[in-house]
Amino acid sequence: MEIKFVKSANLKDKVEESKLGFGKYFTDYMFIMDWDVNVGWHDARIVPFGKIELHPASTVLHYGEEIFEGLKAYRTADGTIQLFRPEENAKRMNNSALRMCLPTIPEEDFLEIVKTFVKIEEEWVPHSFGTSLYLRPFTFGDDEHLGVHTCKHVVFMLIASPSGSYYPQGINPVNIMIEDEDVRAVRGGTGYAKCGGNYAASARAGEKAMKKNYVQVLWLDGVERKYIEEVGAMNVMFKINGEIVTPALTGSILPGITRKSCLELLRAKGYKVSERLLSVDELAAACENGTLEEAWGTGTAAVVSPIGKLAYKDKEYIINNNEIGSVTQMLYDTLTGIQWGKVEDTFNWVTKIQ
Repeated sequence: MEIKFVKSANLKDKVEESKLGFGKYFTDYMFIMDWDVNVGWHDARIVPFGKIELHPASTVLHYGEEIFEGLKAYRTADGTIQLFRPEENAKRMNNSALRMCLPTIPEEDFLEIVKTFVKIEEEWVPHSFGTSLYLRPFTFGDDEHLGVHTCKHVVFMLIASPSGSYYPQGINPVNIMIEDEDVRAVRGGTGYAKCGGNYAASARAGEKAMKKNYVQVLWLDGVERKYIEEVGAMNVMFKINGEIVTPALTGSILPGITRKSCLELLRAKGYKVSERLLSVDELAAACENGTLEEAWGTGTAAVVSPIGKLAYKDKEYIINNNEIGSVTQMLYDTLTGIQWGKVEDTFNWVTKIQ
């Protein structure tokens, strides 16, 4: 595909890597591409980063016609820049688009856009282990009139933010509260799509958990309020009596790319892995009888996040003495090792930027 490049007259100063944080600073450029119902995708361009103009009646503002993805570019010790399973992001974004009635982007075009953009912004990929260039592709409806309808004009964009290490003080267990009032999503809804509405719907429970000194909530299913689904913005896994258990993808859970990678890695190493329904009562019983050996969340930002304390109703359970477990540590070390080029990529997950 042809991508027009408009060079910026004023490049930004780079930020000291120790001060990056997450999502606070943005690179010099952004990618934009338009879609019209009678034309398809057109006018692909990389332009100087800046504000965008929206009509007050724009579809995204009133009806939430929006999807997004999140992936990272990593710099290895020898200076090579690489992506981790970007084709999975392309597939998931298209699945989200189909659910939200937005146009899909051919996977090969998505990958070309990402690789071209990262190549232009390569100086923004930080050098320290644990740091990365976070990439945020997103698509939104931009029709300029009110009324619920399928979009006739759509915009796809890609922006990037250099990000610091998620665990600057080391990987430490977090406290999680099981939410039994609000629900995140239901089967048949948009739970498996990566759209903004899912995250907006989770805000109230997350705020309630934080006021009680819990980092995130663990969601139950929206029908029976009985089965474990996912943790905040992450998938979740448990080691119960030697078996790795994670909620099955029943349509209300986001199919995480880190989740998929963890499961493939665990199976390759010989662990017994089950994707199934897991009730909160079964989980509570495992906490009480000591068979819950480890618990962790999985996601692009943190890779894995060990869970040290779990709260349900009026009870709190300490998991693995509030310490990171051996399986969780292995997953973190292996996946981050592959991402930053310290561990051999035997799964062919890495895409190098040429």
